Amino acid sequence: MLDIKFIRQNPEALKEAVRKKHVDFDVEHLLAVDSRRRELLESSESLKAEQNKRSKGPQSPKDLEELKGIKEKIKILETELTVVENEFQSLMLLAPNIPDETVPEGKSDADNKEIRNWGKIPKFDFKPKDHIELMKELDLLDIERGAKVSGFRGYFLKNEAVLLSFALWQFAAERLLKKGFQPLFAPAIAKEFNFVGTGWLPQSKDEVYKVGNDEYLTGTAEVSVMGYRADEILNEKALPQKYVAFSPCFRSEAGSYGKDTKGILRVHEFYKLEQVVLCRNSREESVKWHEELTKNAETLLQELKLPYRVVINCSGDLGLGQVKKYDIETWMPSQEKYRETHSSSYFYDFQSRRLNIKYRDDEGKTHFVHSLNNTALATPRLLANLVENYQTKRGTVIIPKVLRKYMGGIKEIKKK
Repeated sequence: MLDIKFIRQNPEALKEAVRKKHVDFDVEHLLAVDSRRRELLESSESLKAEQNKRSKGPQSPKDLEELKGIKEKIKILETELTVVENEFQSLMLLAPNIPDETVPEGKSDADNKEIRNWGKIPKFDFKPKDHIELMKELDLLDIERGAKVSGFRGYFLKNEAVLLSFALWQFAAERLLKKGFQPLFAPAIAKEFNFVGTGWLPQSKDEVYKVGNDEYLTGTAEVSVMGYRADEILNEKALPQKYVAFSPCFRSEAGSYGKDTKGILRVHEFYKLEQVVLCRNSREESVKWHEELTKNAETLLQELKLPYRVVINCSGDLGLGQVKKYDIETWMPSQEKYRETHSSSYFYDFQSRRLNIKYRDDEGKTHFVHSLNNTALATPRLLANLVENYQTKRGTVIIPKVLRKYMGGIKEIKKK
């Protein structure tokens, strides 16, 4: 959520954000509602002051009649104020954050720009299999029974694919713990205020599963970790707060009809290790940690020796609250292109203002923290990239060296 004072002083900046992000939002209407809200507040407070003043001391019948009239006026004003205040709060939740000046303009992910790449694209002396065929042949994946049990996009991972998932999680967590991140196992069920606070609601309501009157399934640990610090005031010296949170994740994939309907690239239920950082309220700090979190994810891919590229997301491919975002796309041999496996974003105080997360500086002043998040590692999606890049002509899959110590000595996955 933006500061209304900022919006009043910079309406053209918000209009530009609306244009760049291609969202349907009327800035002038918000300002008109805000103006009426302030008028009602001022009138109500003025009448209350008069009522309080005239209530003191002896009162004639005429005074009592006039006080009754004032009370009725206050009631009318407060009734309208409730309606206007509700509309104001709803509009504020839909106002987009301002993209960073380095974000390129564009309408969709097709307009994202590559900023760097790493690794050599593998050259096979045979036609590489896709992950579905490969994993079925090696008895690592059962989609048919997954669909029978869980429905569309359901799946079972089996045998070494399960061990490989555990290995990836342990590998990533171990690396980030060495960098000073605090580990969390985050709840996958969270109350609605966490989703509103992080910006998932109301914008992405079609993407989340509702499981109770006020509970939803999270699509990322970011939601729960931000709620973890809601309504708290931190000490500036305790910043940054760095978390690596593991959780099951759920997304309806409502906007992906017809996309990746086979395999494990796009599923309803998956697992993620998410980096979340709360830092001081400055652009320099946000930019620094954005680069750092992205570097952490890149380093993991480099250790796994998986070729990837980093793209900067265009303005139209940013979420409502995102100031800037990078996607990391890992090479998929069967498709001969990079596919998204990670994202890295920062928000300034968009989320912390909604969730009321502050810090107190040395002078005793409070400020809203800045927040950032990044996918450290997500499965089973990365499994698809890994098995395809490490497949052999014999139809086996080599285990990356950095994962072997977590695999009980298994160096290669062979046919049963």
